[in-house]
Amino acid sequence: MATKIRLKRMGAKKRPFYRVVVADSKSPRDGRFIEEIGYYDPTTDPETIKIDEERALAWLAKGAKPSDTAKSLLRKQGVMAKFAESRK
Repeated sequence: MATKIRLKRMGAKKRPFYRVVVADSKSPRDGRFIEEIGYYDPTTDPETIKIDEERALAWLAKGAKPSDTAKSLLRKQGVMAKFAESRK
């Protein structure tokens, strides 16, 4: 099963809120997921990003591929740097 780390859109119309989830690559954007590892709220100032670093690293080690946006959020939190460092 190919897994992806991606965003699941929540919130009201014009008030987006995203959960960072690990899901099967074939499931729909807001559909079934395996595990929620964090959230992202772009409406606050500054934007709020909270990701469980330990779980994200575990899923990356298992081969989960982050989407472009999820990769950007993981990079801002320093998770991608730790993952690259652990692979050396």
